[in-house]
Amino acid sequence: MGRTNRFFQRTATASLLAAFAIMAAQPAHAGTTPGGGEITIVRPLSFVIDDNLDFGTIVRGTTAGTVTITPTGTRTQTGGVTLVNGGGHKAASFAGQGTFLQRVEISMGANSISLNGPGAPMRVRDFVIGSTPTAVLTTTPLSFRIAAFNGVFSFPIGATLDVAANQAPGVYSGNWSITLNYF
Repeated sequence: MGRTNRFFQRTATASLLAAFAIMAAQPAHAGTTPGGGEITIVRPLSFVIDDNLDFGTIVRGTTAGTVTITPTGTRTQTGGVTLVNGGGHKAASFAGQGTFLQRVEISMGANSISLNGPGAPMRVRDFVIGSTPTAVLTTTPLSFRIAAFNGVFSFPIGATLDVAANQAPGVYSGNWSITLNYF
């Protein structure tokens, strides 16, 4: 009998605590937040950008350095540059459509570009395409064949950013061009 009473006593205590927790809880609040959606439809013999190249957030140093984004999105630094975790870095990515085994040539509009902002311009160089094997893109076209039966392909591009010693803080941006020719 003593064991049964302890069981009921513990069960009653647990039930009472659960009921108190429910009564003490704050009233529920509902909210609405707008979301977004996006899609890009590629027409045959074209290509589009899916993501822009982003070197993320860094802390400048008293010595010059570099920030490199690989085509896989890995970010590394050299010299006086410190990487900030969660800095939003990413490789550029593109998608296109041709036909199976079609030859495509890809080239850059320039071998390097400048990012402009509140301080001296910073140079972006050594654009690398995420092919197998990876290759540096230049103004001289590289040729590849579309391997997908449906003709759809995608490719990432990384690059290296040169950061000067004591680079002025702020947001820097620039534009670059890439050309695809279908044959």
